[in-house]
Formats: sequence, C-alpha cells, structure tokens
Amino acid sequence: MNSFGTLFRISIFGESHGYGVGVSIDGCPAGIKLSEDDFLSDLARRQAGAMGTTPRVEKDLPKIISGCFKGFTTGAPLTVLFINEDTKSGDYDHLRRQPRPGHADWVAQQKFFGFNDHKGGGHFSGRLTLGLVAAGVIAKKITDPISINAKLIEAGGIPDIDKAVRKAIEDDDSIGGIVECKADAMPTGLGEPFFDSLESKIAHLVFSIPATKGIEFGSGFSAAQMRGSEHNDNILSADGQTETNHAGGINGGISNGNKLVFRVAIKPTSSTAKPQKTINLETTKIEELVIGGRHDKCIALRVPVVLESITAIALADLLLLRKSQDGMHI
Repeated sequence: MNSFGTLFRISIFGESHGYGVGVSIDGCPAGIKLSEDDFLSDLARRQAGAMGTTPRVEKDLPKIISGCFKGFTTGAPLTVLFINEDTKSGDYDHLRRQPRPGHADWVAQQKFFGFNDHKGGGHFSGRLTLGLVAAGVIAKKITDPISINAKLIEAGGIPDIDKAVRKAIEDDDSIGGIVECKADAMPTGLGEPFFDSLESKIAHLVFSIPATKGIEFGSGFSAAQMRGSEHNDNILSADGQTETNHAGGINGGISNGNKLVFRVAIKPTSSTAKPQKTINLETTKIEELVIGGRHDKCIALRVPVVLESITAIALADLLLLRKSQDGMHI
C-alpha cells in the first residue's frame, strides 16, 4: 500500500503530472517547532537542475495544510502538499500502447486494469519522493541528536562522479550509482528481533525509493569472503563500542550504539535516449521505441537526501516505540 510505520506513520499520495504530490503523517508528536522554511534546505538538495539531472525543474514549495498551529505540530495528522507546475504530459501519450522497458508502465496497467495515470510514471514516479523528504525533515527533529549523512560514492562503476556523469551525457545514456548512508550518535536498543529489525525497517523504506536494486549493511556482501574471527567486532567498552564495525552498527536486528552504516545500489534511469524495443499493445508487434521527455542521466545524484530522509523516518518510528517501552521496564 502507500503507508508505512507503527507510531510515526506516513502515507504518500499524488502522481507525477497530477495536481500535486505530498505526505500525511499520523502519530507526529505535538509541540515540535515547524515552519515551511524548515523543509527548504533538504528539498533543494533533491531538486533537479545540476549536471546530469532532468531539465524538469519544479519549485517544490511545501504547503502545510494540517497538523501545525502557531509554528508547532498539534499532534493531529500533519499533511504537506507540493503543487505540480512544470509538466509536459504530451510526452507520455504513447505509453498506453508502448510500455517503456525498465519502467512500471506495463505492470501498472496490469495491476490497475488500465485505470492508472500513466503520465510521467504517475504514482510510480520518483517525484513522490518529495513526500519522503518532507517526512524526513520532521523525523530528523524527532531523532536529534542522531546525525544522518548520505553521499554518492560511485557512479557508472567509478568513484569519480563528475567524470562518470560527463561520460553519460557524452554517450547520451544513463548510469547508476552507489549511495552510502551513515548515522552517528546512535542510541542502543532500536529495532526488534526478526520482522521489525532495524535492517528490516530501513530496507523496507529503501525500496520505496524508485530505482533501488540492493542494500548492504556494514561489510555487506564482502562478509561472505571473511572468517568469523575477522568479521566479528571486538567489544572495547561497557557502552558497546567496538574495534571494527563490520556489523554496521546492528546486532540481532537492534542498534548497538556504534555508527549505522549501509549502502544502496541505484540502477540507471530506465528512460534513456538509446533506441529500445517494446511491444505495441494495440498491434501486439515488437517495435523500436525512442523515449522522449525529460529525464535524469544519473538519478543516483538526487538520492542521498532521500536516503537520509527514509533513515530518519525508520529511526523516528523505532525511537518512539522504544520510548513507549521504557515505562514497561522493571
């Protein structure tokens, strides 16, 4: 569905070329100082306009339409709306009969019996990550003093991001990337064994970011090549600090007080100028498809702030749950 969370529960809504997109948050604690200006810094980091990003540039101005009064959250559901303005819906008219390879066009038609809004990917569009970033701004206030930082560490298979993006522009093709996220000042005890482990909650949200193809925590897949004596993190102090951090700050699904570390693989943007093949659903014949419209050469450039936001959302939900359990401790 379109909702996530237990105590800090978010619901995203909207379509890429519809009236707007946004997020509603149920369970946001009352008394958090909040204004529309608080969103602008993170929203600017997500915006297009830089080299390698889509020419579609929206203002992305947030409008708080409920849950905030006189500069503070009220405890009622909080809703933030973004109006779509820079749309060119005609670029997508052919998608009803020519679904794009790599996109959700075909599966969306199957799942929703052809009633889906196909323009710009509709509800499947990366534009809906605006709601995630907005919720993340509030979640960061709840999780303070935890400091969350993500950055693109590799694009197109190399660590030189500018070089990779310039090559993609030169080749008129798209590239993927790897984004690393770290959270400092982590408390212990966030997460539950098994189904609501810290990894599970974060991974669930990570895959709400379109183009995500994989995630690894700490040493990740390289752990399969290590010995146990090498991989285990020696405990050096009573507060749980360790000599290494192959576990990425998590043991048994629960934060251990060390730095949270994970990496996410982002695929190349599916909309590429290179000719591709697809089926014409009206004629049932295979045809060449050249995709028009405005698209990112490297969508991974815009992912770091979204990754920070979903991490904050997961941590906020688990932190509120942890606080609710404190009174039960005997």
